[in-house]
Amino acid sequence: MLIAEPKSMHFAEPLPLQSGASVRDYTLAYETYGRLNADRSNAVLVCHALNASHHVAGIYADKPDNVGWWDTMIGPGKPVDTDRFFVIGVNNLGSCFGSTGPMHANPDTGRIYGSDFPVVTVEDWVDAQARLLDGLGIERLAAVMGGSLGGMQALSWTLRYPQRVRHAITVATAPNLNAENIAFNEVARRAITTDPDFHGGHFYEHNAVPKRGLRIARMIGHITYLSDDVMNEKFGRQLREGLELKYSTQDIEFQIESYLRYQGDKFSEYFDANTYLLITRALDYFDPAKPHEGNLTKALAAATAKFLVVSFTTDWRFSPARSREIVKALLDNHRDVSYAEIAAPHGHDAFLLEDARYLSVVRSYFERIAKEPA
Repeated sequence: MLIAEPKSMHFAEPLPLQSGASVRDYTLAYETYGRLNADRSNAVLVCHALNASHHVAGIYADKPDNVGWWDTMIGPGKPVDTDRFFVIGVNNLGSCFGSTGPMHANPDTGRIYGSDFPVVTVEDWVDAQARLLDGLGIERLAAVMGGSLGGMQALSWTLRYPQRVRHAITVATAPNLNAENIAFNEVARRAITTDPDFHGGHFYEHNAVPKRGLRIARMIGHITYLSDDVMNEKFGRQLREGLELKYSTQDIEFQIESYLRYQGDKFSEYFDANTYLLITRALDYFDPAKPHEGNLTKALAAATAKFLVVSFTTDWRFSPARSREIVKALLDNHRDVSYAEIAAPHGHDAFLLEDARYLSVVRSYFERIAKEPA
């Protein structure tokens, strides 16, 4: 098993943000796997989704149960083979897993940021990641990859730093959120901000945690990550422990109710409420076509990387149609793009799971990267 070691890099220079604000004296948490080759041409950057972190693969020596969130994908002999590639997992600004975020002190005031932490965008994250690569001495990536929100970051990399990316792998992602997705995010945010323990985002000062809001936010999100088929197969209309109907509006009676409560409770114990607000807003804002009058083909004209785009048939959060929008825009620009649409039953969560066809597609693509000249 790959043994991971968390690292961090500090940046004193202010990072200008899309909003016009900036963040200075910040830290990014990251991990690396494998070895950087002599000409520094085998680096792969992995961008994380909403509630993930820099812990992408392997385990910690002192926490063998803490397995990286994409461990099925990355490691020795795996599709992204760390015997060949130097893989970098980075935790984004505003997160709650080690990088500077709302839980940290503002160097200008000495006070915990809380809801005063500036709004960050996908583009801001990519700019911060580019500084991390500078610090590691990596000028050009063999590949940048990510699923869901991570895929948006990978796409943004090809537009903001086209000369620094040879390949981009975007999985279960979209060129922007549709109205339904923005609506789900807004309901989740309101669940958090209307929790009496939220205290306007400064709940740390009150020794409180808006757990009720976080639980509901996670329950809403989790529903969108699973397909209808998986929910019905796993839970159906089963009652808990074979109970009879209680004819109660308060009790947990159905297995799916129990499952969602469990997921919500677990999430509220480790995730930061302000981070949830920041990351879902970054999702809402991402729209590279907006400066081009909504024309995605014009937006992607700046990309020079080769692409692998992967979608899943039952993913209704980021449907295959959204991935095909990206593919079409790239083909319109005569870019080198491979597309795989995987018939998988798991919904949006499929990008995190062990599906042989999916992993085979990624493995083949990375074998191609390994064989071509840098």
